[in-house]
Amino acid sequence: MQYRRAKISGATYFFTVVTYNRRKILCIPDNIDLLREVFRKTRKRHPFKIDAMVVIPDHLHCIWTLPQGDADFSMRWRLIKSCFSRKCQKPAGWVEQSETQQNISSRLKKREQDVWQRRFWEHLIRDEQDFIRHVEYIHYNPVRHGFVIAPKDWEHSSFHRYVRNGIYDPKWGAGMEMEFETTVGYE
Repeated sequence: MQYRRAKISGATYFFTVVTYNRRKILCIPDNIDLLREVFRKTRKRHPFKIDAMVVIPDHLHCIWTLPQGDADFSMRWRLIKSCFSRKCQKPAGWVEQSETQQNISSRLKKREQDVWQRRFWEHLIRDEQDFIRHVEYIHYNPVRHGFVIAPKDWEHSSFHRYVRNGIYDPKWGAGMEMEFETTVGYE
């Protein structure tokens, strides 16, 4: 079965993008700065709105709204991933011993770098409720993974912007365990 992406001009999408073999490279401070720079440059050339975002050591989640007349989120991800891959800091011992020579050879033939998984997960946001559920999923994600006990304690999240804008109380998500429907989010 061939996977088809829902591409609707001007729509809002939830994305999950994962590092290759879940390597924890998105916790390196220089890589966080680079990711911000790459997003800024990509948005300048190909505008889109970042409605919500969180960066975890081995993956990120975000919600984007594309401009009217534009549905090409794949091109934007290709630019972000390739630019980041060329410039990111890779920790010592980067090449995994468990990877077979055939996998390495296949990736090199395709000129892929082992920074990101090949694809990404996207979900077309259907309505305001769906949007809210995915924003909450994004902001609660660092708690869900055990990195912090409250969303306010995770630095690399749009949660802080939502607090500044009066959408969330700073204590939101603290001291509680949130459950999400299986249709919300993707790890």
